[in-house]
Amino acid sequence: MARPRSYDSETLATRTLTAFWQGGYHATSMEDLVRVTGVSRHGIYKEFGGKKGMFLSSFDLYQELIVSPAFGRVEQRAATIDDIAAYFEQQIALAEQNGLPGPGCLVANSATEVAPHDEDVQRKIDQHNERLRRGFASAISNTVKGVPPKRCRQLAETVLVFATGLWALSRVTSSARDLRRVVATFLGMIEGELR
Repeated sequence: MARPRSYDSETLATRTLTAFWQGGYHATSMEDLVRVTGVSRHGIYKEFGGKKGMFLSSFDLYQELIVSPAFGRVEQRAATIDDIAAYFEQQIALAEQNGLPGPGCLVANSATEVAPHDEDVQRKIDQHNERLRRGFASAISNTVKGVPPKRCRQLAETVLVFATGLWALSRVTSSARDLRRVVATFLGMIEGELR
């Protein structure tokens, strides 16, 4: 008779999310995952198929727990550049609350660490980035009527690149004030482009 599981998948994914987010994919070993989850290697392989399966599951959970609550505002139909500013503020406030320097953004971290060598991770990052591009482009379009769609897409790409750099900066600065200052400067430049 099989032993009952001593864990649930959601708790396991939450613990592994933290491990991958803080340590990165390559630096997080199976031994680390066994330690932080309290689940044997066998249990991990049975539930997720291994380390990569755990990572992909953590990536999805990151979207649900971190990205969607912050970015949902930008994705609303009538969102504007003010909602983009609120997105940045919400993420900076979260980083400030958790302590800076922090782990940055799991997606941005994974884009440089794992994606160049893994098609599955690259697909997840592409989906995430396209989600942000669409949201930013729509909010930019709503801010000033009459901006050509191509220009909105170009500016959205610029905001995406800025966001990726901002979250990388949050890994090496202890000042939320500095993060807020660069956001204000950047958004001022985007608004200037829209005039």
